[in-house]
Amino acid sequence: MLTALQNPNIWLMTLAIFILRVVNIAIDTVRMLTVMRGMKLISYILGVLESLLFILALGPVMSNLNNIIFILAYAVGYATGGLLGMIIEENLAFGFVHITVVSSKHGAKIAKSLRKYGHAVTEIQAQGKDGAVTLLETSVQRKHMKNVQTIICKSDDRAFITTRDIQPLHRGFWLED
Repeated sequence: MLTALQNPNIWLMTLAIFILRVVNIAIDTVRMLTVMRGMKLISYILGVLESLLFILALGPVMSNLNNIIFILAYAVGYATGGLLGMIIEENLAFGFVHITVVSSKHGAKIAKSLRKYGHAVTEIQAQGKDGAVTLLETSVQRKHMKNVQTIICKSDDRAFITTRDIQPLHRGFWLED
């Protein structure tokens, strides 16, 4: 076994398995999120690539089940690929998000700030646990979510903010890029 570890080809194959698995799982993670967002063509293309990479990564491992280094490269590549896929998807920011804001004192100020930056927002007067609050509702492309959060927090750093992924069904206003 020690002699085998001194073979540079073993280490090149180990690196190849690791890289193939990282890319395979990163693609799988992004594909799953595109499936959830109804992006059929992108999901299809990513599925084909994912399958090809899976076969290429798995083949050498299955042919050498006694090689613990190949098995570890496969497993660590899997974990690394999941993390990388989440980072990629977060940066791509596919889809839309609905943001709900509850503010006890600065609802009108938040709404005015959001509108100033081109976001549509609905204001609703509501009753919270400790009294009157303003409930604000806005839907934005996910790539604008952090910016919207910054705008809200500048107006009211104590605002309660929640989000949920959505798929637009009919009409609405979306900030143009």
